[in-house]
Amino acid sequence: MPLSVSLSIEGDTTVIELTGELDAKTAPDFHQTIEKAAGHGTGTVEIRMAGVGYMASAGLRSLVFAQQKVGSGVTIKVVGAIEPVSRTIRTAGLDRSIQLSDG
Repeated sequence: MPLSVSLSIEGDTTVIELTGELDAKTAPDFHQTIEKAAGHGTGTVEIRMAGVGYMASAGLRSLVFAQQKVGSGVTIKVVGAIEPVSRTIRTAGLDRSIQLSDG
């Protein structure tokens, strides 16, 4: 399933909404959006992942890329990820630096 990526600004938060599968084939689209988000200079990047049914290791690398791109002063939140996706994030230990939220 292709990945749909949208970006919007809500106050001090940059919202990225993902729908589809986040894998090696689709991760470059996500990276381009992260680069745009980093350019906005907001305090929080909220990544809404309720519509992501599958995330491969490339998705994890994308989240690490997001951390590196936006810098240490910006909070990254992953919101609404389904259990297999949030479990993958926790297993990789990214939940120590990325906030996970049910929604």
